[in-house]
Amino acid sequence: MKRADLTARQYVDGVVGGDRAVLARAITLVESNAPAHQALAQAVLTELLPRRGHSVRVGITGVPGAGKSTLIEALGTMLTARGRRVAVTAIDPSSSLTGGSILGDKTRMEKLAVDERAFIRPSPSGGTLGGVARKTRETIVLFEAAGYDVIIVETVGVGQSEAQVRSMVDFFLLVLLAGAGDELQGFKRGVIELADAIAINKADGPGQAAAELCRAGFAGVLPYLQPATEGWQTRAHTCSALNGDGLAGLWSVVEAFERHAGASGAWQHRRGEQERTWVRDLVREGLEERFRAQPGVAERQAQLEADVVAGRMPATAAAQKLLELFGGGAA
Repeated sequence: MKRADLTARQYVDGVVGGDRAVLARAITLVESNAPAHQALAQAVLTELLPRRGHSVRVGITGVPGAGKSTLIEALGTMLTARGRRVAVTAIDPSSSLTGGSILGDKTRMEKLAVDERAFIRPSPSGGTLGGVARKTRETIVLFEAAGYDVIIVETVGVGQSEAQVRSMVDFFLLVLLAGAGDELQGFKRGVIELADAIAINKADGPGQAAAELCRAGFAGVLPYLQPATEGWQTRAHTCSALNGDGLAGLWSVVEAFERHAGASGAWQHRRGEQERTWVRDLVREGLEERFRAQPGVAERQAQLEADVVAGRMPATAAAQKLLELFGGGAA
């Protein structure tokens, strides 16, 4: 039996009232590309913007196998036990061939998934560069309006879109694994410079000594890199998501950052930049959609790309012709 559609008022009241089912439906609504859904989603978001509470937005990325999901579950469980409300948007990679995604984070965070003070929403990246879901910012608004005061954005950690995630969050954590080769090669220097802290995970058992050695290595390098936040020194820390060692200390770093950034004005500045970036990204996406929908563009694009591939035309000339066609000029 088909569920009845909700009105904007029902969505707003349900999200603010803590109805988890309505929150889940609201996220599905903002993720939809259907024009009717987009119009309703914007009406809901407009109503919810003034209702957002204070939260700390934490982005978490890292090399494959570093234990990001395990770390998030252990950290989230610790925080809910302290009375915090934690929401996680875990972005799964969409296949470039089929568009499908794994969406397996709820199975990787079994304990946190059943915690009444937590909400996990795996979202497909939809092919967006580096696995950043198009609607992540809207989802963050919904989480905050629903009363979640810790928002965690987990990325696929492919090393390409961390700057985009950086533009959505207040605090950016890079999770690494010691003993996996040259740790500095696991992520480019530019990505390391985006981090407000580095966590060397799996610092337990036989891996503890390697993790400490890795931390010491970063301690010698980080002071010479451009800090992600002015006035804040990025440091590396060891932790174990498996037994919980170092997690309380890691969260104390987030709290210290929140105090520092709030006092210096960096927190407010970063939030303002997040909103500006949101507008610019939406304009860019809207222009690309209109470009592809322009009559004749898709047809002409295939021909021009074939000319570029065959060496009959430079890419710059092909792009200029497509832009002229989009702008109504001759092509």
